Amino acid sequence: MWASLMLGGLLGLGAGAAQANEALLQLLQERSCRGCRLADVDLVHADLRDADLREARLMRANLSRAQLDGADLNGADLSFTSLRGASLRGADLRGSQLYGTDLRDANLSGAQLDPDALEQAHWQGAQGIAGGSRSHAALHNAGVEAFLAGNWTSAETLFSDAIRSQPQEPLSWVARGISRSEQAKDDLAAADFNYAASLYQQQGSSAWADQLKAAADAISQRRFEENATEEGSGIGSQLLGGAISGLRMIAPLAAKAFMPFGLGL
Repeated sequence: MWASLMLGGLLGLGAGAAQANEALLQLLQERSCRGCRLADVDLVHADLRDADLREARLMRANLSRAQLDGADLNGADLSFTSLRGASLRGADLRGSQLYGTDLRDANLSGAQLDPDALEQAHWQGAQGIAGGSRSHAALHNAGVEAFLAGNWTSAETLFSDAIRSQPQEPLSWVARGISRSEQAKDDLAAADFNYAASLYQQQGSSAWADQLKAAADAISQRRFEENATEEGSGIGSQLLGGAISGLRMIAPLAAKAFMPFGLGL
């Protein structure tokens, strides 16, 4: 039904427009369009189950909530394509370009993905992602997005997963510490900062190590002041505010350099 309506609309545009949309017509009629150029196409809610879209150029296409179960997207360019809420169960996404691709709330159960496929995609809320595709960078970057959206608990969980994947990467420890500080988990935040400081010290980055130690000390001082009888904001609270603000700028946002810009949360 959806395909018939879309097809009728395209044919009604005239011979020139129909010719220009030959690739789209082929896809809608035959569910096969290998190597087609379909950039910027609008296929919201499209039924493309088992479609052959190998090596198709689908940059910036809108495939939100489309049915792509079993579709072959091997080698397809899906850069900045919206697949938000789409069903991709059993789809083949190996070799596809997922730079800036919106996979939020998509169903990826049984989908085939390269190990690093999600590192530059947006996949919060996606279901069924195989563990092999949840690399450290993918997990950390997802944590960054959750952090920037103010979802501290989700960010903490994602950074924890990133740490388990690559425990010697200090940036994830810093980012988790900041997420925990936002939830007033001061002891845990201080522990993360101190451990990250030790990792940076091992790497010879003493400036980062010193800043993290200062943040951990500031948290401890804040806790001391909160337990004290005197009222008011002491030097510990002031130091904490400065230290955390500085870390917030350099730690989770540093990872944003690896993420595509321009996609709202």
